[in-house]
Amino acid sequence: MRLGLYIFASLTLMAIIGAFVHTINPDNYLVEIMGSNFNFPVAVWLILPMLLLLTFTVFHMLFYSLRSYFKLRKWQRDAATLDDALYWSLVNEPKKQKYAMGEVRDSAILLGKSSLSVLDSVEGLNPRLSKVVNIINKIKNGEYVDFKEHKMSKVFNEGNPHLIQNRLNRLEADSEFVEEVMKSSTNFSEMVKKQALENFAKKETFYKARKYAKVFDTKNFNIMLSRVNSEDEMGLNIDILDDFVSGLNFSCEDFLRIAEVTKIKFTPDENLTLFKGYQLENPKAQNAYLYLLFEYELLDKVGSYLDEEEDDDFVKFRALYELRKENKKFKLEDLIDINTICR
Repeated sequence: MRLGLYIFASLTLMAIIGAFVHTINPDNYLVEIMGSNFNFPVAVWLILPMLLLLTFTVFHMLFYSLRSYFKLRKWQRDAATLDDALYWSLVNEPKKQKYAMGEVRDSAILLGKSSLSVLDSVEGLNPRLSKVVNIINKIKNGEYVDFKEHKMSKVFNEGNPHLIQNRLNRLEADSEFVEEVMKSSTNFSEMVKKQALENFAKKETFYKARKYAKVFDTKNFNIMLSRVNSEDEMGLNIDILDDFVSGLNFSCEDFLRIAEVTKIKFTPDENLTLFKGYQLENPKAQNAYLYLLFEYELLDKVGSYLDEEEDDDFVKFRALYELRKENKKFKLEDLIDINTICR
């Protein structure tokens, strides 16, 4: 019962009883207390205990109502704090929260140290949690979500898996973002930079790649190189190749792959001049240089080159050279597997 209704009902009952008693006995009754005389009608003396009981009852109800009110407020604050903790755990940015109620704190404190993974859509959530669950599910399904549109650009810290996956999703849908990552690679995680470079190498030309030579690696250079003979306008020329060779740590196998491509794209004179310079600067290019000498049937130069090296170096090339001197019709591929020369 509401307090106001209770007071009204009690006063009404006292009035009815007082009026009824007064009709039966309208006389006064005198009571002396500590030298003071109190002379009231009998009806008044009858309802005084009821009034006193009402007063104490009202104070009692007010006390426990206030107590319940403040406890309810604590529960409401903890519910809001719990909602906030769930939000940050869902976005994989758990934060320590303070709870007023021990019953909540003893369990909910775990959310400050953990991240939640939602396996499917959830019905009945409040709008804030429903929004973040939908966004995370979209990211998991490969969609790109613009966090600025959802006012969440400051929610995710660098290294957050949802932020990384969202950027990976964007790389697949936005070629301009690929170059944005290439230009400012220090602002992105290693996973995003790696994927951006791979996407770039699969689609772009050497003209564009030249300005990013410093952020390239040999793996993605070889991806671009593999496209040269099958695609037009890749833009590979000697100057661009020199930029990559000077900037990357190519292996013996890498130089051979380059030689296989350049023997088709460049003239023999260009190729030999190019690789003669490479092998003087980097011993790993020696096999590629010898490979080109054999390809162009320059046996005199092969002999001169091998004479300057140790006898146990380039054994397979030496064997082929001896056979070719005897006019044996052996091709390089008959004796040497281009993929195993460097082993």
